[in-house]
Amino acid sequence: MSVPHRLRASLTRPVIWLFLALVVALVAFVRGVERRLAFYPLDGEPMTPATLGAPFEPRTIETADGERVRLWKFSAAQPRALVVYFHGNGGNLSLWSDVLVSLWQRRLDVVALDYRGYGVSTGTPSESGLYADVDATLRFVHADARQPGVPLIYWGRSLGATMAAYAASRRPPDAVILEAGFPSARAVLESSPVLWLLSWISSYRFPTARWMSAVERPVLVIHGNRDGVIPYALGQRLFEGLRGPKQFVTIEGGDHNDAAPADPAIYWTPIDEFIAGISSDVATPPSR
Repeated sequence: MSVPHRLRASLTRPVIWLFLALVVALVAFVRGVERRLAFYPLDGEPMTPATLGAPFEPRTIETADGERVRLWKFSAAQPRALVVYFHGNGGNLSLWSDVLVSLWQRRLDVVALDYRGYGVSTGTPSESGLYADVDATLRFVHADARQPGVPLIYWGRSLGATMAAYAASRRPPDAVILEAGFPSARAVLESSPVLWLLSWISSYRFPTARWMSAVERPVLVIHGNRDGVIPYALGQRLFEGLRGPKQFVTIEGGDHNDAAPADPAIYWTPIDEFIAGISSDVATPPSR
């Protein structure tokens, strides 16, 4: 006996509504936890470059949406370049003090950003919020930090590579360094089918490769071949999609949280050579 059309409709309608309710609940859940999975900020500023004997200037700037974010500014004598440094998704500037001091010791001016919700910066981190932080940093760099004749480099590490790529798409530098980066957030989740499927309803994208698609300045990609967080293959994939002059450096045995290998020359020599190669081709700073 066939089920009457009206009865079938009355049975189907609750199922559809239940399915839609489950989808809405799943989307709400994923978007509720995505921030906690993407960002691992630490509060405060327990250590500064002064602890390591390096002079620096702490600055606080305001973003377009009213947050106040911390910058550290280093000035070198006769700088080879100005590096705008974007750190990863964990810690705060204090955690990266030794890295930033190492850059300054190599005769580099440095401006480093602590994202909203990190360190002493106000606010709560989000993907769109971090882009607003980057925009504010670029305004500061071009107005108060850049010197004529000094090459400008955006350097990003891990999630910071996405921020460097975004910055390059907004105000092109002379060169970009992408360290332990990835093409997109979804690419990072490919090894987990469940998380990969859930990424389709997440609001976070972090599309490093897309931001870099319009960038034609020289790019140095650095990746450890034993990276347990961002697989080496993702660094290679990001590199393959770059359009301009590019160079890939493999850190043999390098894991994700290794700032440099046991032999510093393996890490620093290609970086120094890359910087030297762009020093004679400086873009004119855009007018304010």
